[in-house]
Amino acid sequence: MIISRSLALVALLAASASAARPTQIKFATLAPEGSTWMKVLGELSKELEAQTAGALKFKFYPGGVAGDEKDVVKKIRIGQLHAAGFTGVGLGDVAPETRLLDAPWLFRSRSELEAVRAKFDKELNAAVEKGGFVLLGWTDLGSVYVFSKNPIASPEDMKKEKMWVWEGDPIAIAAFSALKVNPVPLSIVDVMQSLQTGMINGVYGPPLGVVALQWHSKVKHIYPVPLAESTGAVLVSKKFIDSLPDDQRAALLALSAKHLKRLNELTNLENDKALQALKKQGLDLAADPGPATRRRYEELGAAARRELAGKLFSAELLGKFEKELAALRARSAKKS
Repeated sequence: MIISRSLALVALLAASASAARPTQIKFATLAPEGSTWMKVLGELSKELEAQTAGALKFKFYPGGVAGDEKDVVKKIRIGQLHAAGFTGVGLGDVAPETRLLDAPWLFRSRSELEAVRAKFDKELNAAVEKGGFVLLGWTDLGSVYVFSKNPIASPEDMKKEKMWVWEGDPIAIAAFSALKVNPVPLSIVDVMQSLQTGMINGVYGPPLGVVALQWHSKVKHIYPVPLAESTGAVLVSKKFIDSLPDDQRAALLALSAKHLKRLNELTNLENDKALQALKKQGLDLAADPGPATRRRYEELGAAARRELAGKLFSAELLGKFEKELAALRARSAKKS
């Protein structure tokens, strides 16, 4: 009897300790410690912990320590991690339809991206959930520029460069294929060393990302026509979020939306500032090639999208995106 009571007491104490222990959301990101990304995520974690009386908080794995984004997706699927901040590459592993947001030379501005993303929010969220995740918020990563050691003044000049392409990224591969460029496929964590050794001499990315990863220190030139308007997202495992009590789940969703909205505002401002800062540091921003060349890029982009339709995203969704963009531009032209 005494032994039984002792065992029951031990079990009760263990259960109480377990109940008191906070749940950690194990979160991976390529964003380095000290970046705006990590500062905003830290504020999100603090507010979440306060609102849930210490029951729920984040544990961060910044700077790519958890691996490339494809590795992170795998780790979330097996439960080693729970959530992550993704660029389009990791997002595409979860929900290929969302890669249409990163399609080359599709959007002419950030505002076009935001309008189309809002218009098709239901379809995009459904694609994420089908992949076993829940969207905590979209992240604007910025206009994607080409940075190179040698000057680039035309599409033909890109063929001369040893361009990097993110290994396994069908969108970037399609963009360079349209340009008839044969890029060097590498994981993002291998880019800096490859720039140092001369294995590559051209990279692409939003200004803020290129600065954060220190790639800007190894290049001299910026091409002014963006490849794309880059979209990322913060995703959490559907299995994990469904396991949370209702009040914790509601707090996580509401606070994520609030802080990620602020993160986007800061990121957009900082990308603009980063581009100007790079120019002041001596990187040369090439002259705009003019409307004829920009139209050529849009034609190349349309060809690349048609090549990917039915493989990465549906031809139906592509048609809807292009129709909505045409309507947006017609309305804008009418106003002006």
